[in-house]
Amino acid sequence: MRIISGKYKSRRIPVPANLKARPTTDFARESLFNVLNNLIEWEETTALDLFSGTGSVALELVSRGCPYVVNVEMNANHYNFICKAKELLGAKELFPIRGDVFKYLQSVHQQFDLIFADPPYDLPELGTVPLLVLEKNLLKEGGIFVMEHSKEYNFSHLPLFKEERKYGSVHFTFFEKREERP
Repeated sequence: MRIISGKYKSRRIPVPANLKARPTTDFARESLFNVLNNLIEWEETTALDLFSGTGSVALELVSRGCPYVVNVEMNANHYNFICKAKELLGAKELFPIRGDVFKYLQSVHQQFDLIFADPPYDLPELGTVPLLVLEKNLLKEGGIFVMEHSKEYNFSHLPLFKEERKYGSVHFTFFEKREERP
């Protein structure tokens, strides 16, 4: 796993063979962050990474300057890998949580500037994730939620939908909570 930009730029963290995650490809991740660079002030952004897998997105967020990144991952091997990567990098801005994303979404009351979700593509409940996040009002005003998914899903009918971008077989749907004008 390679960190693309920021204070940990070009750092490679070897991913053990026992991890079963489907990490976001470097190409798709780099494209995603190129888009986000134009929308986000990294040093002022609190972020939530759901279904974190190897933690590549969460570590990229920390590397780019996010002062507070929570990532949620249920698999013990993946969670342990993320904790080791955090320790290796000295990433004190990263707060890994080992737990079920759906239970976490039921209990969380905090709002974030950026939320990223990359559930397993074969997860039966994948289609419910965006609505759960949006209904919980987890985005701050001006916040962005990015959902990674396969071509089988279309979320353009949901509230706060902004756009969908495609990078090979990876699809990112963007939702934005626009700041209300007085």
